[in-house]
Amino acid sequence: VLCPCFCQYSSSTNVSFFDFIGGVQLLQGEDIRTAVPVTLIGICVSGAVGNLLVLLIFTRDFRSGRGSEVKALLASLASTDLVILLLCAPVRVVTYYKQSWTLGSFVCSTTDWFQHSCVIAKTLILAATTRAKHTLVPSTATGPLYSPTWIHGALAFIWIVSMMFPIPQLLFASLVQQGRDTICVSEMPACASDFMSLFYKIYPTAAFVAPAIFTVAYYTKMLHAAVNHAPSPQHQTKVILVLLCLSGALGLLLLPEWGTFTWIRLGYSRPPAGLLIFGQVLLYACSSLSPVVLMTMYDDVRQGLINIWFVSTCRSKKRVPSKQCPKTEGNGAEVGANAVGNAVLQGKEKTFPDVEHFWTGRRNTHVEEEQDPVPWEREEKML
Repeated sequence: VLCPCFCQYSSSTNVSFFDFIGGVQLLQGEDIRTAVPVTLIGICVSGAVGNLLVLLIFTRDFRSGRGSEVKALLASLASTDLVILLLCAPVRVVTYYKQSWTLGSFVCSTTDWFQHSCVIAKTLILAATTRAKHTLVPSTATGPLYSPTWIHGALAFIWIVSMMFPIPQLLFASLVQQGRDTICVSEMPACASDFMSLFYKIYPTAAFVAPAIFTVAYYTKMLHAAVNHAPSPQHQTKVILVLLCLSGALGLLLLPEWGTFTWIRLGYSRPPAGLLIFGQVLLYACSSLSPVVLMTMYDDVRQGLINIWFVSTCRSKKRVPSKQCPKTEGNGAEVGANAVGNAVLQGKEKTFPDVEHFWTGRRNTHVEEEQDPVPWEREEKML
């Protein structure tokens, strides 16, 4: 049974709102304690493997001189998804299993701030791909691949903005003792409610709604132009379609998490605990879905995955070589003929000593007319 979690916690009167950090706590029921952690572990393992494969494929492309600006940004997106799955999701797994907070004050203060930073960075990185070129970046003498400076600057700017936006998640987090249990919550003081209510209207709009809508609209327009007006639309259309699917999936899967987050902080009625858990599960599913989209729709990633499969298969076969012994079937004459044939092939370029002596003795010999070895021919001529 899923017990209403918010009813078990009584906040003080000088707090305008509160929210659980690091996962919903104070839940009752063995089903939730088992099902949610198992689901999150499965999503994390599959997503981590997929993102590692995508990073390996992009690394091989860059080393072989087949990199591009879009691939550089997609590699950054895969790295961000990998960080979310390996660092943020395990905190929720422990929280749902323990049903209270056991990870200390530092993790309580930083877990939601760090997760929000990564989620905002994902949205802004996809928005930055609208400026990136899909063509290959030429190689230079200074290194295996030349990376445009604007990509480094854009990524630095994106991460700085992403870490500054969710600072209130860092400031308002605190540990609270609730009976025998310790819980991690976000409590906003009543004195800051007016300013923070305005902030929580701007924050989701600037960090999620505006970039997602802009990215989806841009790639929808570009896809229509590539299909109808591009001279060679095949490759360009596929890349744009991949980026459009990534942007659409990110917007849809993150909508429940951002919706419940804004809902609570604007002071409306409390959402159900099941909706909160569902939004958090979809957030991690979004990080696991991105490599699936790239492997199934992006030709370069799919071809790189096939190459890695062939390389790993060939290496495993080389480690266990198969030695085939010759089979001797038939009568003794066939066996002897085969042996002679092999000996002739092995001594193909060698000269037998008797034959060599014969031709040496016959070399540079001059036959004079007085010592004609065939006298009967001369007699026939004389006649």
